[in-house]
Amino acid sequence: MSEQQTIAVAMSGGVDSSTAAAMLAREGASIVGLTLQLWDQTRLAGKHGIPDAPKAGRCCSLDDVYDARRVARQLGIPYYVVNQEARFEQDVVRPFVSEYLAGRTPIPCSLCNNHLKFDQLLQTARSIGAERIATGHYAINEYDPQRGRWILKRPADLAKDQTYFLFGLTQEQLAHTLFPLGRLTKPEVREEARRQGLALAEKPDSQEICFIPGGDYKQFLTAYLEEQGETMPETAGELVAADGAVLGRHEGISNFTVGQRKGLGVSSPTPLYVLQIDPASHRVTVGADAELATTTLRANQVNWISIAGLKSPMRVKVKIRHRHEPAWATLEPGPLPDEALATFDEPQRAVTPGQSAVFYDGDEVVGGGWIV
Repeated sequence: MSEQQTIAVAMSGGVDSSTAAAMLAREGASIVGLTLQLWDQTRLAGKHGIPDAPKAGRCCSLDDVYDARRVARQLGIPYYVVNQEARFEQDVVRPFVSEYLAGRTPIPCSLCNNHLKFDQLLQTARSIGAERIATGHYAINEYDPQRGRWILKRPADLAKDQTYFLFGLTQEQLAHTLFPLGRLTKPEVREEARRQGLALAEKPDSQEICFIPGGDYKQFLTAYLEEQGETMPETAGELVAADGAVLGRHEGISNFTVGQRKGLGVSSPTPLYVLQIDPASHRVTVGADAELATTTLRANQVNWISIAGLKSPMRVKVKIRHRHEPAWATLEPGPLPDEALATFDEPQRAVTPGQSAVFYDGDEVVGGGWIV
């Protein structure tokens, strides 16, 4: 690693990004630490059941900023906190709220990666003289000269694979991004942190979405809309069976997500699950677990990575949730230029609008988009 090369390391205050920074520093790179301040976790505290004090284990907290600064001081590198709260609210929080109110189930981490952690971070890095960025994500990034493309691959530690959240990275972003941890397992990363003498080598991983305390999005939606001087849209409607028979009523489509079992407000001798949410009629269709299975999906706003575009059917594995085991499917061009259609070999459970569908060819990320 050339000493003349300047790399901006995205430092979240966790063991992964801190270890990535320490590894690059040891290799002789000239590095700068950057932390994006994205959300004030005290902002909605105490409203509608939201805890007064931010809970430990949430990413991007003030404690994380303190930890990141401490590691930067230990490594002897410049460190900056960049306030991106307005951009985060515009590009992540507001779309999250809008998607839920429209009956879809969004993934804020993918939006954050697409709009801030790579796009805005790269712009900020360049403004301070760094041409590349590095993060603590578990992924592998390689250039293929035969295809003339940067390729995103699954990491050595598949249990920590974060490529599902990175499907939106462009060729420009991949060309200027390093993933130092891609060929390490999580235990190896912690051991490396210990060797480097990092004080947070044993720090637990964050488990929650930074702006959703306790994972309760309903509390957040109510509190956020109230803060904005807005009211929850009136989306009460009917709970119906797959054949259209009315089983009861519900108080709003934002209370549901496809695959949900609890809190349906209707009794049944057999378990019922949310099968479909219709934002136009406000109808929520419920049924048996077996009825959640489907063999097709359509994704829009598709970003291609290992290929320039899809011209003919292609065999891939498709991942429809972070914890979903990728399933074999045939991928075809969709009716619109930014769309793709996937037909699974075997039916898949709870394909959920608003979630990501990410396409894999072996370890390579072919591309991905948003399920519609």
